[in-house]
Amino acid sequence: MSALTLCAVFSAFSIVLVLQRLLSSWSHAYRAYFRTKLHYSCSPVSLLVKCSLCQNSIITDGASKYQNESLKTFVENRCPSLSSSPFMPAWWLFNGHLQTCYSVVGDFSTVDKIEYQRTLLRTADGGTLGLDFTPPDSAQDDRPIIVVLHGLTGGSHEAYVRAVLSVVCAPSESGGLGYRAVVVNSRGCAGVPITSPQFYSAGATDDVRVAIYYIRRRYPRAILLGLAFSVGGNILTRYVAEEGESCRLAAACVLACPWDLLKNSDALERRWLHRIIYSKALGTNLQSVIKGHAASLRQFPGHPVEQALEPCLALSSPTMEMFDNTFNCIAGGSSPPFPFPDARAYYTWGSSHQMLPQIRVPFLAINAQDDPIVQVFPTDAGGNGYVVLAVTKMGGHLGWFQAEGALAMGPITRWFSKPVTEWLRAVGEDLVICGRSEKPLCEVDGFLKEVGRDDIGCIEMEAGQRVSGIEGEAGVLQGL
Repeated sequence: MSALTLCAVFSAFSIVLVLQRLLSSWSHAYRAYFRTKLHYSCSPVSLLVKCSLCQNSIITDGASKYQNESLKTFVENRCPSLSSSPFMPAWWLFNGHLQTCYSVVGDFSTVDKIEYQRTLLRTADGGTLGLDFTPPDSAQDDRPIIVVLHGLTGGSHEAYVRAVLSVVCAPSESGGLGYRAVVVNSRGCAGVPITSPQFYSAGATDDVRVAIYYIRRRYPRAILLGLAFSVGGNILTRYVAEEGESCRLAAACVLACPWDLLKNSDALERRWLHRIIYSKALGTNLQSVIKGHAASLRQFPGHPVEQALEPCLALSSPTMEMFDNTFNCIAGGSSPPFPFPDARAYYTWGSSHQMLPQIRVPFLAINAQDDPIVQVFPTDAGGNGYVVLAVTKMGGHLGWFQAEGALAMGPITRWFSKPVTEWLRAVGEDLVICGRSEKPLCEVDGFLKEVGRDDIGCIEMEAGQRVSGIEGEAGVLQGL
């Protein structure tokens, strides 16, 4: 081989090395840019956990070993998708607007198919809730149960719900967790009728409270874990905070929670694009639900909710604040505290960020920095050691779409399924629950109630209906 050839080979090899280093450096910088930021309080709480990941246990109970571990260490050890695997969006969904829009217009009918079995509950005020259980016809046992709250005008059919449940409810031999899930469908949503002069709202928690009464009575030995999306996250946050030490949920996770309803509403309304696209989409969705149940609401003549019906139906392409100002500040919950004088008073009362200090169970929240609908969130974790807030660089509102495969050209999946599954596995299997006592339940005239709470309760009305997990409400946009 000539000296010239050797020189050429050496030069080519040097160029390859330089390119490799540049590529490695670029890849490292790219991942650092998208790294998820984890926000804790100054003093993360210490949790008692099973010692499967470490050698030095400090508590021994027979053959089981336990240790104390900070929430920060708990998350870093058991949720690597949050601490070391950043969300990087599909190349063609490169901002929050595109991520959010794809959540609405994408076709998810062929993926993550779920079958449910529905139970209808009648509440003490005459309302109806739809509880969708999966897997259907599953045996009575003590496996963990995920209590799921959907987003605004959503239901168990939503693709973001199915993206998680298709994994956590799959049998362990198929790579799932083998858990059970119950989606609590709100009044008027996902085929649930409206049977009383009351709607649902971002702040009212009694419907989820009585649903959990029923789930706890039906599965007395199961660990209950909360999972909620968007507005459902606001409701779940408030519920967990209100229950405090007596919370029936062992842990919770919320995604795209709107937190400060007033500030996030102002952020939507003051920008032309956000008001015209997002706020109107949300408001029109809510109005569409009411239109579908107008005949039922007219059965309560003279009631303030019935009186608010016609002005609500007369709105033309309402923004969310217009809808709430006309209808939901009156119909969004029981009295008191409803009715409110206007939407802003309702938003001030119903915000969940102010409730964070009261939470007393491990609580994970995930938000996206480029979410066009939720632009304000509590990076101080409410000053509560039980709370961790994970903020991704991108993801939009309930999007988090990534492309699988080589060169990110493969199928589109939702990134959040992995960290949420890791969290649910950790709190469902590694967390040791102790030192908490749930308030007793009792039956009064057939209604299941909590001792000391005579004003709310529920009774089973109908059970066994099979529900397809991909069929939504006609005229209501998905994914929000």
